[in-house]
Amino acid sequence: MDEAQQLTLLRQYEPIIRFTRGEEFFPMDAETYIRTSSLWIKRAGEPPQELTPASQLTPATLAEPYEDSYGAVRFLKFTEPLSAAEMAVQALRQRREGVQAAPEFDVGKGRLARVGYTSRIVDALFRVALLARGRVPGDAATAASMGYQTLRQHDCRYVYHGRVCEESGWTVLQYWFFYLYNNWRSRFSGANDHEADWEMICIYLAPNTFGALQPEWVAYASHDYVGDDLRRHWRDPEVQKVGKHPVIYAGAGAHAAYFSAGEYLTKIELNALTPVTRALRRVQLGWKRLMRETGADGAPLEGETDEPTLAIPFVDYARGDGLAIGPEQEATWSDPVLINESVGWVSTYRGLWGLYTQDPFAGEDAPAGPMFNRDGAVRRAWYDPVGWAGLDKVPPAAEMVNIARRRRHELGDRRTLLHTQVEEKTAALRGLDLQATSIRNQPHLSALYQQTRREIDSLSAEIAAMQAEITADAVLLENLTRYEDHLLRGEGSPLRAHIRRAHTPATLESTHGSQVAELWAAISVTVLLVAFVLLFYFNPRFLTIWLVSILALFAFIEASVRGTFTRWVGSLATALAIAATLVLLYEFFWWVVGAMILALALYILWDNTRELSRSRRARGVKP
Repeated sequence: MDEAQQLTLLRQYEPIIRFTRGEEFFPMDAETYIRTSSLWIKRAGEPPQELTPASQLTPATLAEPYEDSYGAVRFLKFTEPLSAAEMAVQALRQRREGVQAAPEFDVGKGRLARVGYTSRIVDALFRVALLARGRVPGDAATAASMGYQTLRQHDCRYVYHGRVCEESGWTVLQYWFFYLYNNWRSRFSGANDHEADWEMICIYLAPNTFGALQPEWVAYASHDYVGDDLRRHWRDPEVQKVGKHPVIYAGAGAHAAYFSAGEYLTKIELNALTPVTRALRRVQLGWKRLMRETGADGAPLEGETDEPTLAIPFVDYARGDGLAIGPEQEATWSDPVLINESVGWVSTYRGLWGLYTQDPFAGEDAPAGPMFNRDGAVRRAWYDPVGWAGLDKVPPAAEMVNIARRRRHELGDRRTLLHTQVEEKTAALRGLDLQATSIRNQPHLSALYQQTRREIDSLSAEIAAMQAEITADAVLLENLTRYEDHLLRGEGSPLRAHIRRAHTPATLESTHGSQVAELWAAISVTVLLVAFVLLFYFNPRFLTIWLVSILALFAFIEASVRGTFTRWVGSLATALAIAATLVLLYEFFWWVVGAMILALALYILWDNTRELSRSRRARGVKP
């Protein structure tokens, strides 16, 4: 497929992005960013060093191959964060001139109540970490906003970067969007801020019965999620479209893509807590398996989540009430920029797009380019876009009938082979049994008899397994035949059967968005921390007891105002039951063991007596 055909396909299905009111950064040409940035390197134990100043950096120079020591990180830098004095001067200038960089953003009701204690505390830690490094919240975001407005005066285009690739029978249209800055934390109270941001969606085309390409699936990248949950069928009502153009609702500041307008409660894992998070996930899964709350494959049951305890919730605003970019919208796309491995800065530069801050929470380090992860490895979304969205197991619609038919023939052949093998093994089994019968009373052949009995047991089990497989294949063949007829009638596959956990907008009802809940959310963390300090100062002797009591009280209040009281009580009851059981076992272990043995003995006596009584009645013997 040549470039003209690729551009035609990209244009035919190019998406519409609807932003939230208050958004400051929009998709732009990545090469404009390159030309206005400088290139730096950070080697272990050394301060950052500028390699190429902004006035000399071009896409061609960025694409030059390079070598360096292990641990070295290359990064682009568009601007320097403002100092506290510069921030104050900028704020005064805007107030005096009545200048507003972006439309006002209304945080709305319920944010604090929705995110809970952990998010509020982590947000405070983000700000403290900045101050400890001599920074102030919003310093880099403000500098980036000022620089972006200057760039817009010279180049006001809205640009996406398009890529077309073919994999496993699918033609994949990738739309990559480059944003100069991600200000989710500083402007929208989210999880992170960082210079530069790459986002992407995929549209999956396949030939129909006439050989013409048509869209079947679409997948929207959203934070670090992967797999089936990102994907929707083209005919799914959740996929909003204007003609052939799918609609994206972009998260405010973070630019994650959603299918529906709303406010999403998104849980983010902090890099610093990754080891603890993994350990907790293993414990949670082990507990669910013990309580039989998982499926046969050990995965959580449908509707259950496997999110770890230490995933921090944040609100991602994707209201769609701001600027809309795309066909038939108030703003339109300029000509697409085609990217692939032949574009040097795409395939050669493995560094970061934006400032490398070494933030301990990893909230400010910039991402890598569209082809790479931060560690320099190639993204799966680039080398395997079909598998990235869980489509590696899904055939195009036009191939489904042939695949079902081929699978039926394979099963039929296997059943025929199994029947033949069962007949052969049954004949061998009968010969072995005859052999064992002929020597069972010959003491000098005792070893041969025992070996023959083992062969009989093994062969009998093997035949039983084959018979079970034949029976299972018969049921499977019946279902495959029925499904093939279903496909031949033109009735497609279920549109949403693949979705395990749909990402849906949060509702205010789930947080009891009342003034009491909002007030409690605003003051609770401060009250909790002050209580800790007072207890430590006035009554350190019983600090542990008081801390546990206060944490339980605050958890009770939090669950009440957030509408999760019933679930909280259930979790508390389970935890107390486990703790009580462990205490009893520790204190009265041998008594417990003795009681269990006695109970088992009484049960055996009762069961045997009941069987004896039934036997006597059956023989007509009076008790």
